[in-house]
Amino acid sequence: MRHGLSSLADRFGFAIVYPQQQPANNPKNCFSWFLPGDTARGHGEARSIHAMVEHAIAKFASDRTRIFVTGLSAGGAMASVMLATYPDLFAGGAIIAGLPYGCARNAQQAFEAMFAAKGDCAEVLGDRVRAASGHCGPWPKISIWHGAADPIVKPANCDAIVRQWTNVHGLSDSPAYEERIGSHTRQVWSDEQGEPLIEVFSIDNMAHGVPLGIATDGESCGAAGAFFLDAGISSTHHIARFWGLHKSAVKKRRVAASAPAPSALPRDQGARAMVRTRPETSQASAEDTAGARDEPQSHHAFDPNRVIAAAFQAAGLAAPPKTAPGASSRIDPAPIIAAALKAAGLTKN
Repeated sequence: MRHGLSSLADRFGFAIVYPQQQPANNPKNCFSWFLPGDTARGHGEARSIHAMVEHAIAKFASDRTRIFVTGLSAGGAMASVMLATYPDLFAGGAIIAGLPYGCARNAQQAFEAMFAAKGDCAEVLGDRVRAASGHCGPWPKISIWHGAADPIVKPANCDAIVRQWTNVHGLSDSPAYEERIGSHTRQVWSDEQGEPLIEVFSIDNMAHGVPLGIATDGESCGAAGAFFLDAGISSTHHIARFWGLHKSAVKKRRVAASAPAPSALPRDQGARAMVRTRPETSQASAEDTAGARDEPQSHHAFDPNRVIAAAFQAAGLAAPPKTAPGASSRIDPAPIIAAALKAAGLTKN
């Protein structure tokens, strides 16, 4: 895959699971990161991904203390789901341009969370994770990455993820330390022994995608493309090091479950769905696995409600609920309309 994780797996000797969606569940092969029936422990798609990981652990005799999960965008939101519902399975996770667990329960709330993240307090956010499994700890260590200029999933969601997991870990609101890596900012929260439990990277001037260090000396990894952005820093290498996967002496194969980025989120112009429908396509570009192609169109007369409904349908989602006449919208509809126009291929900017 473009993030380069597969090449690191070959180099350092760990296994990777790329979960697949069933077309019978969703014609667009999208994971339903916001639906209660698919985001609860022992149910739906969360249960399915858990079963895939358990199968890989058994097949490769993997070290059960070194299982990790990561994902981008909607995959990042699904990684949040897996970390909350199966914290006893995952030693850590990486959430890239994702959202906190439990921030939405239907498609409309999912879009609202993306464009106008709720300002829920840390206790409320943490309670959602604690209630998801009944687990009492230890909790997974979390690496969080977000572009400071992300127009699709607002950076406020990154802040909410931090609040959620610092509360779960019982850590201070303030990081133990902060550093600059080039033009980017890294903050770290550690336990009383100084062990890093949470790190968050804010990638300067980056939009929606995985940060890559294409020309970074010694850590060039991955290939730039839709949703994979050359930001001068390799998130793949940093995350692997944060998890301890860079250690060369590997006695048992480890499993990193990578939750793909389904097209349940609006896409940048020209971008494609990131779901991998077959393991053997993992080295292909995102364009090879798209359910449809975005073709530029012009001179369209349209009704915004129709366009939004079409965008939801293209994403494999149910049509958004209708607003009663005269009722006020809970959020500013302009960003949703703009994103819907992009997703429908009706605008270039």
